[in-house]
Amino acid sequence: MNAHSSGQLLHTMIRVFDLEKSIDFYTNKLGMKLLRRKDYPSGEFTLAFVGYGDEESNAVIELTHNWGQKEPYQLGTAFGHLAIGVPDIYGTCERLAKDGIKIPRPPGPMKHGGSVIAFIEDPDGYKIELIEKKAS
Repeated sequence: MNAHSSGQLLHTMIRVFDLEKSIDFYTNKLGMKLLRRKDYPSGEFTLAFVGYGDEESNAVIELTHNWGQKEPYQLGTAFGHLAIGVPDIYGTCERLAKDGIKIPRPPGPMKHGGSVIAFIEDPDGYKIELIEKKAS
């Protein structure tokens, strides 16, 4: 890659403690599709890719489950959040709250003006920013 070529964002990888819980969260709670899943017995890990569209033209999330992990991961201080656009942020958060999803920042306008946002957490505590994107 050089300054004149353009790349394509393919995926973001996060490590997850309970793969089934994470797949349920991203597919059943956020409406993504499980695009592929593969066990790697020699490396003792499983990769599952989830997203809203195919990997050819959409960035997706790679969920990495290391089989020997005995306790939840420390998320560290460098990671910020994933961001997802939703058409009805208030309705989405109401539905997620009913499903027991943590919503540390309820939906509302950004403090200094701009988008209507909310923050939710996945089963591992990763922050996900929901940004209201009205259909055009």
